[in-house]
Amino acid sequence: MTESHNTIINAHLTPLPDRVGVDGLEDKWRGVWDGNGTYKFQGTRDRKAVYSIDTPPPTVSGSLHVGHVFSYTHTDVIARFKRMRGYDVFYPMGWDDNGLPTERRVQNYYGVRVDTSLKYDPDFKPPFEGTDGKKIDAKDQVPISRQNFIELCEKLTAQDEKLFEALWRKLGLSIDWSQTYHTIGEHPRRVAQKAFLRNLKRGEAYQKEAPGLWDVTFQTAVAQAELESREYPGFYHKVAFRFEDGTPIYIETTRPELLAACTSLIANPEDERYQPYFGQCVYSPLFKVKVPILAHKAAEMDKGAGIAMCCTFGDVTDVEWWRDLNLPLRSIIQRNGRIIMDTPDWIADEAGRELFQRIAGKTTFSARKAIVDALRESGDLDGEPTPTKRMTNFYEKGDKPLEIVTSRQWYLKNGGTDQQLNAELIERGRELNFHPDFMRVRYENWVNGLNGDWLISRQRFFGVPFPLWYPVKADGTADYEHPITPSEDVLPIDPTTDVPEGYDESQRDVPGGFTAEPDIMDTWATSSLTPQIVTRWEEPGEENQAIFNATFPMDLRPQGQDIIRTWLFSTVDRAHLENKCLPWAHAALSGWILDPDHKKMSKSKGNVVVPNEPIDKYGADAVRYWAAAARLGLDATYDEGQMKIGRRLAIKLLNATKFALAIGREDENHHVGAAATAAWNPADVTEPLDRAAMAAMARVVREATESLEAYEHSKALEAIETFFWQFCDDYIELVKNRAYGTADSTGVTPSEAAVLSARTTLGLGLDAFARLLAPYLPYATEEVFSWMHEGEGSVHRAAWPDAAVYEAAAGSVSADVLDWAGKALAELRGLKSQAKVSMKTPILSATLAAPTDAVEAIISTLSDIAEAGRVTGPLTVVEAAAGEGEADATVAVTASELGEPPAKKPKA
Repeated sequence: MTESHNTIINAHLTPLPDRVGVDGLEDKWRGVWDGNGTYKFQGTRDRKAVYSIDTPPPTVSGSLHVGHVFSYTHTDVIARFKRMRGYDVFYPMGWDDNGLPTERRVQNYYGVRVDTSLKYDPDFKPPFEGTDGKKIDAKDQVPISRQNFIELCEKLTAQDEKLFEALWRKLGLSIDWSQTYHTIGEHPRRVAQKAFLRNLKRGEAYQKEAPGLWDVTFQTAVAQAELESREYPGFYHKVAFRFEDGTPIYIETTRPELLAACTSLIANPEDERYQPYFGQCVYSPLFKVKVPILAHKAAEMDKGAGIAMCCTFGDVTDVEWWRDLNLPLRSIIQRNGRIIMDTPDWIADEAGRELFQRIAGKTTFSARKAIVDALRESGDLDGEPTPTKRMTNFYEKGDKPLEIVTSRQWYLKNGGTDQQLNAELIERGRELNFHPDFMRVRYENWVNGLNGDWLISRQRFFGVPFPLWYPVKADGTADYEHPITPSEDVLPIDPTTDVPEGYDESQRDVPGGFTAEPDIMDTWATSSLTPQIVTRWEEPGEENQAIFNATFPMDLRPQGQDIIRTWLFSTVDRAHLENKCLPWAHAALSGWILDPDHKKMSKSKGNVVVPNEPIDKYGADAVRYWAAAARLGLDATYDEGQMKIGRRLAIKLLNATKFALAIGREDENHHVGAAATAAWNPADVTEPLDRAAMAAMARVVREATESLEAYEHSKALEAIETFFWQFCDDYIELVKNRAYGTADSTGVTPSEAAVLSARTTLGLGLDAFARLLAPYLPYATEEVFSWMHEGEGSVHRAAWPDAAVYEAAAGSVSADVLDWAGKALAELRGLKSQAKVSMKTPILSATLAAPTDAVEAIISTLSDIAEAGRVTGPLTVVEAAAGEGEADATVAVTASELGEPPAKKPKA
């Protein structure tokens, strides 16, 4: 901490501005913070004194939306709070450069696509420099080399990152910008490749030829975590398979184009309709391939005809049947989504082979039409196709249903095929502190539902390459069983340009030489290592080792709830395998932003808000207020009304602080706006009303501290804000006349001690509010703190308020005293409102009826109540009779006499 908050607060008061406002504060203080290194990680303390945050690296693929502002503000509130609690906060920022979103943006922005057969052109100029968001068809994109494409990716992401950083700075994120990283940079590539090689050595990473989900648009394999189930229109076709004697048995399918890939018919072993047929064989229509009728528990008796054809592969159930029943592999779908060109050897029937040649090379849509026409002609189609809608797997960023194709891919163990590892990862989830805790079940449901290991290879271009080569055998094929690996000290490498030890470039892709692994790692395979990347895991040098020791395992992973299954789980998996521990102690999960119609905001729906707009309109503090008012884990509506409230709060803080600091600076020694000093000593708080305000402050500090320690930032804000408005609307109004030290309406001048008590309470209170609201309103609080503490540094490096200070000032006085005084004043003012007279109208006499418990409290503050209410005559307090206030525990005016309203001043 930068100061002890258990003693007198010495204030160095600056000249106050003539007018105050929130406009312009972002530009004013951002430069000061950068110049002073306000948020820089010092890195000189041990692990217990450090708070480290695994900040989400946003995907650099165009623009941020207001949902990013929402969740990143939640993290920043915690970072600022921990810094004020005395921690050295490690708060880096990363940019998630690689992956499909970046590639798709580059293709559209520059109008290009990759052709791996082309050589690098150092003088290449793209046909476009931005296409106004219009999608360019693949046929119109200019083919370029992989290296040219990567250079364009790097160029565009660098431009995007500058815009992202500018927005984050404007929002007031207290990031240490010297700790920025890129997921495609040299250091992250080294970490990702090193971790993979160690996974490979321990047997946790492996490759295999297997059926997998494939996106024909992006031409890449897709992992289980990236699936999105969507409703897709189709048709059911009732098709006849036939026994040897021609007797039909009917199946219903939505994919008749896969008839040539059929391996069997499958029914549930409990289905009495088909039990007599298990073990018998039938012939497929059109192609006359003999296939068995088999039993499997995954067959659904109430779906369609209750018996289905198993084709390799129409869906993931086909894969399950194929594995469990040891069925033959009969793939006919290529990676491009078209039917294979060569007629399969399992089709022996001449008419069937002729039909297959007619569909060879066609899209699945065209092949389906041809097969359905042939089924009609052969009489094997019973009736006409009937429309249906079925849930189909899509890649989360894709537009077409996924196919299942067989290919060689790399996998990483994640508990999907290993029960012991699965149980260990479940236990890791139970060690992790989820905020809110109900998010834990999403983690456990995902891990329990895994049905395969993590597919980490992608057939793309802009990403981290697998650091592997393979020997080329005499027949020119790659020997995938014996990969060639580099030593860790030469990482990172690109196998398509680098040469393995013991070879030279002339031996690339020739018999007896080597060939590069062409695939790259899935973007999550790099992002899952962000804790190791930012903490400089096993990077050489004493400084790097010191940072790792001080920051890992990390304290906090903030992220969206929708990527628990991907980013959160994969990071836990990597740390468990490599570091034998959790990567962090806490996970804070933000909800989604909903539009005014309560629909999730997303770019695909076109209902996102560009965050610059509300920041420019209402100010960063106001937007932060809206975001911070929402609880973790719950969705929130985009609400400019809330931003208006936040702006009003910031302005009120400025005005209230200026008002309080100006008191006492108008006398003969000081003029308004002059510099001054003050010593706010809790021992100088002597009056009951002032002590009550300090008791309330102590309570709020404790509530806010406990809530923020529990990652309940919105609960803390609610407590702070509620008392702030009470402090301004009740306390300041009650005490301002005494704080000025002027004679009251009866001519009595308050004592010096009473004046000092009021001024000290105002100073202590507004100093506390500057600190309490600093995590939420960094600009307005920095402004008012600078008025009070010139030359003492930033409020964001100041100490968080200590409740004990305000408890000492309060003594034995309860916060209830302020509540009752505020209610009494409200009743007196309500009297004037009902009479429709000015608030300056004197009250000649009044009697207040109050609950028994409140009488003493009101009497102890009666002089302040009378002065604030402009009571010039007797003001008495009596216990409320039945029905006069006891029932609803309030204060009531039972007798009163109003004086004459003050004369209106003539208009100039």
